[in-house]
Amino acid sequence: MTGRALRVVAIDIGGTKVASALVTLGDGQVPRVEGYGKLPTEAKLGGKHVLEVVIESVRRIVEVAGGKVDGIGVSTGGVVDPLTGDITYANEMMPGWGGTHLGAKLNAVFGVPVRVMNDVHAHAFGEASWGAGRGMGSAFVCAVGTGIGGAFVDHGRLLLGAHGAATNIGHVTCTDAAGVPCQCGGMGHVETIACGPGILARYIELGGDPLQPDGMPTDGADISRLAEEGDEAARTAEARSGHALGEVLGSMVNMFDPECVILSGSVAKCGPVWHAALKSGWDEAVMPPQASTPIRDGSLGDDAPLIGAAQNVVSSAYVGLQAVCASPSTGAQHH
Repeated sequence: MTGRALRVVAIDIGGTKVASALVTLGDGQVPRVEGYGKLPTEAKLGGKHVLEVVIESVRRIVEVAGGKVDGIGVSTGGVVDPLTGDITYANEMMPGWGGTHLGAKLNAVFGVPVRVMNDVHAHAFGEASWGAGRGMGSAFVCAVGTGIGGAFVDHGRLLLGAHGAATNIGHVTCTDAAGVPCQCGGMGHVETIACGPGILARYIELGGDPLQPDGMPTDGADISRLAEEGDEAARTAEARSGHALGEVLGSMVNMFDPECVILSGSVAKCGPVWHAALKSGWDEAVMPPQASTPIRDGSLGDDAPLIGAAQNVVSSAYVGLQAVCASPSTGAQHH
């Protein structure tokens, strides 16, 4: 980074909303997030429409900044080529988003350096750099909500892999999910049973009521509360999720040996039943040398991917990208 504070437009693109903020980063100072706003993604309208929403979001933040920003950092669902900022693959939640030349488009419109990264990577980079992992040499970050994603950050660099999909923890197999088909086409993957929809499906399968007494649909917070109140279907659904994730996290720690594990997302806010099961699965899987690895709660909340995406503009999360992506003072390069 330079000696002065840098102001970066941060964008977080998800299936339901596009969040935006101005993130100010200074040497050694905790990033300042301001001007937060969000627009509906309306992903079903296609990739071109989503791009228009993103451009509108960036334009709003540039106005918040008084017309002067040092770069644009983007967090997005889908598989990203970090060298070009292209979306190389996106699933049916965002039809037509795959193939979008996102980095090049934003650079052409706004004329400032742009870096694009996967949303899980951005979340992990934010937490590891400025959140629960600050001061640690390495962290394995797991976000568990509607789905489950993971990333390994080692001394300020993300493990990317040959296809940009390394540490895809949601699609690791576990004993609790044996024989359960996954929407990806595989079998026995932890995401299927441990994510929020997996907990709800198991609860209903065991006879739980899909509606609460007020007629509202039962959600994860309801199931967690019911589990603490002794509802057997809720306790069983929560316990299966927690145990499965704990087992897989233990295995990931055996493999990567991070200084800490950071756990975030809506499911991580479940109550004692879920957390006790998580510890049980962890204890069964983790090896003695790594058993004392701390599991920390994420501390940045919804700001994590915004801060991570902004940080990626000024300090690349990916090894080797400095040679092909311009610094904020030189303009962007795209391949």
